Order: sequence, then structure tokens, then C-alpha cells
Amino acid sequence: MSHDIDVRPVPTVWAGHRTYASRALLAPTSLDQLATLVTSGERVRAIGSRHSFTDLADSPGVLVTLEGLEREPVLDAAASTVTVTAHTTYGTLGPWLHERGFALAALASLPHISVVGAVATATHGSGDAVTTLAGAVVALEILGADGEVRRLDRDHPAFTGSVVSLGALGIVVAVTLAVEPTYDLAQTVIDDVDLTAVIENLGAVHASATSVSVFTRWDGQASIWRKHRTDVAPAADLSALGGRPADGQRHPIPGVDGAACTPQLGEVGPWFARLPHFRLEFTPSAGAELQSEHLVPQELAPRAVAAARDVLEKHRDLVLVSELRSMAADDLWLSSAYQRSGVGIHTTWVQDEVRVRAAVAELETALEPFDFRPHWGKVFETTELARRYPRWDDAVDLVREADPTGVFAGPFTERVGLR
Repeated sequence: MSHDIDVRPVPTVWAGHRTYASRALLAPTSLDQLATLVTSGERVRAIGSRHSFTDLADSPGVLVTLEGLEREPVLDAAASTVTVTAHTTYGTLGPWLHERGFALAALASLPHISVVGAVATATHGSGDAVTTLAGAVVALEILGADGEVRRLDRDHPAFTGSVVSLGALGIVVAVTLAVEPTYDLAQTVIDDVDLTAVIENLGAVHASATSVSVFTRWDGQASIWRKHRTDVAPAADLSALGGRPADGQRHPIPGVDGAACTPQLGEVGPWFARLPHFRLEFTPSAGAELQSEHLVPQELAPRAVAAARDVLEKHRDLVLVSELRSMAADDLWLSSAYQRSGVGIHTTWVQDEVRVRAAVAELETALEPFDFRPHWGKVFETTELARRYPRWDDAVDLVREADPTGVFAGPFTERVGLR
């Protein structure tokens, strides 16, 4: 292992409640240094923005950060693609693309997260017509267990098994994303909508604008956040559901100052400054919270949300807020949206791991009839994962072929059976 590689203290996850168990965090500054680490005989896993609530990225060996390998994005306007290195965040990429006349179809709630980490876990935004963030990938470059970098595009037979990989196939050093011409959106919030009416009309609510989130604390009321493109037909009328337009900035968690959130009073702005819930200039707090998310088929969503409601109402003292979001199907083997359009039931909890894990287990029991898939980066209790993904066995075979000695294995991938 090269003595020139910067050695740093082992960090905590974003929310601060878990310190990685690895012996060190290393910061290579070249692909050669990274390859030396990977072929050293020690287990290695890469971390990005650390926005995970589990040991997903942990390694019994060392962690690596790829910030020293970050380069300026490369735009191919003719092909409508952009290539970014592994440490690049959406907050960096968004304005850069917009200045050059291009955009992404979707963004997550936080612009602070890394592109590669979001892709590897099938992280998503919201929108009936858009996939998870991984669905934008048209090629990726992976440094494998032999220290060599390989490029996989959509014509490669292993591509659809390699995009959402949880880091189990190697270290992704770059991804190429599909882009489109830049566009503007306006965001509005409807307060005090009857929750039962929302659940009963969930499909229409999610279809009413480009990107829609429903927030609730399971107190009988909901807020509907709608982000709608200005270059398409107007957002659908939801006045029949009741509620009232918000008269000021809102935060997803009731009572919290909305200053950190993107503008919501109908002010038109560029895609990168409206699709996220939170503004880049406000560094997200590593506050006392946990998160879970369970994704169900869109056609089952109203019944699934009604079942979740019974559990979450009972545990309201643990719930900061829940969010309901939709996404289109994709063809990526370990994506939560593989071969089905879905709705995510996302909950932000107080940071009480013992009680929250018990509540999540109860929630999963209620959602079992609805074929849920947990978000890879958030808290979940189920160990029955193989039957939830039709290509699971193929994914396991791909991991064993790409990494026969387990260089990139960690406690999470071993626990879920991805070895």
C-alpha cells in the first residue's frame, strides 16, 4: 500500500449515529493509487456523501474517498450525455449543466449527494414519468478487483446488472448520464389536505404535476408539494381534494423553518433549483434522525399506504414526517423500480434505533402483502430480499464472477446475501 496516500480518521455516516467500522479512510489521488489499494489483499469499499443510515458502505478493511480523483464533467452535446467522476455531487453538476443548456430529468431531495452513490443505491426523486436516478445512466467505468478499469455501456450484457450494484462489483470511478435541454419549473405547496382523500386519489395526485411529494405526520392532514415544468401543459387541478395554497415557505417537517427549502410560491426557476426539496447553500444538518423507505407497485399503492397508515399513526411519537413519491419502471436488476412503476413510502424518524427498528419491522409486516422493496440506503429489517428481485440470482452470479475473493464485500452485502 502506497505511503503517499493520505490517511484520514474514520468518519461517521451523514446523520452522525454510526461510525464506520473500517480501520482507516484513505484518499488516493490517482487511479494507479486506487488500483494499488484494491490489489493489496485488503478489503476496500468507497464512500461518497455518506448519506446512508446503515452499514451499506462499510468495509472490514479500509474505506476510500475519491475526492482526489474528481474532474470537471465532460459534456457530449451531440450525444446528449455528460460524464462525471465519482465524487461529483448533483449540486455541482446541476448549475454546470444548466450553464451549458442541459439538464437531468430528475433529482433527489438533497442536491448534496454524490451522483455515483445515488446511482448505486437506486436513489430517486419523484415523477410518474421519470425513473430512479440510476435510470439516467448510459455507461459506467468500474475499477475491478484486478485493478483494471472497464467501461460498460447499454450494449454490454452486464450493464443492467451493474448500475445498481451497492458497490459489490468494484469501485465506480465515472458514470455517463443522459441529459436533455434545460428547462424551468415552478413549485407550489397545498396545505391541510384531507389525508384519506389523498390516499384514495393517490394516482391522480402523483400524476398532477411533473414531480409530486405528499408529506404527512399521519394526523389526518397532508401537504402536497408540486414541481411542474413550464414547457408542458399546466398542472392538473386538485381543488376537489380541499386544502389551501401555502402562504409562505414550508419545510417537510411541520414547524421547522422553511428557509433551507427551494422556493415554493410559484416562482419560476431552473430545474436544479426546484427539483430538490432543499437548497444547496444550506448544508444539511447531520441531525438526530433515521430514515426508512419501502417501495410498492404503483397499482397497489393506495392499499399499501392505507396499511402503512395504521402502523405509522400508532408510532407518531417516533415519526418526524413521511413522504409519498412515485417513479417510473426501469430495467436495472437491483433497482427498487425494476420492471414496475412504484410509490415510495418514506419516513423520517427520531433517532431512537431500538424503537424505530421495532416500528419498521411492524411496518414491513403490514406491507408484506404489497410486495415491497426497501431502499438500499435506509433502515430496513427484512432479510428476505432474493424473492423481491426477479434477477437476484443473476446479480449474485455477477458479483461472484467480478469479485471472486470478496475484495469489495462488506458486512451489508454479506448480510443481504449479495456474495
